[in-house]
Amino acid sequence: MSQSDPSRETATQQQNDVKPLASLTPNSAEPHMIAEFTKSALDYLLAVPGLVFLLPMLLAIALLIKLDSPGPVLYRRQVLGRKGKPFAAFKFRTMHVNGDAILEKYPRLRAELELHHKLKEDPRITRVGYFLRKFSLDELPQLLNVLHRDMSIVGPRIITAPELEKYGRWGETRLSVLPGLTGLWQVSGRSNVSYDERVHLDIAYIYNWSIWLDLRIVLKTIPAVLRADGAY
Repeated sequence: MSQSDPSRETATQQQNDVKPLASLTPNSAEPHMIAEFTKSALDYLLAVPGLVFLLPMLLAIALLIKLDSPGPVLYRRQVLGRKGKPFAAFKFRTMHVNGDAILEKYPRLRAELELHHKLKEDPRITRVGYFLRKFSLDELPQLLNVLHRDMSIVGPRIITAPELEKYGRWGETRLSVLPGLTGLWQVSGRSNVSYDERVHLDIAYIYNWSIWLDLRIVLKTIPAVLRADGAY
């Protein structure tokens, strides 16, 4: 990973649209009590009405998943939360239940998955799953994680224990905050951004956090999702 300091610079000069969001003067990585309360209040103000408003669509998605392929509607992914506490992040199931067996037939794709933790052309994904992933609809159940305080509306991308190694000396900083449903990575091209750039964006967010930064990321998320930027 690059040895440059992401607390003082954004991931790369080509992320020009991110620069107005993240000031390059680092704030404290441990927000004070009022800031914590404000961030929690914003989470509830967005998550509760969001769940109520989206409930009909969530039920429709659940029905489509059941009709499309056998298996559960929801998928629980074990990830790391604040201070390294593990929790189950909810997602709509987008893969066939025998996904691992399917991937065994493709050694090249297995190697790609180990390297990037994601596949551009994934044979495990269902027909409905492709649509859900394209517009990030598969992540909407994580609003439940926000209400449970495992996640925040805005924050670094959720990671698994093996992925933490990619953060190097920034691992402890990464675990100092709640992961987010959206964040700098999601509004900067998502999967079009390399993993090292994603690490830089996560750490830059932590050091430059403000409630205004969160609000601007939320506003940028909607058009980014509709454009399906870097989605696969």
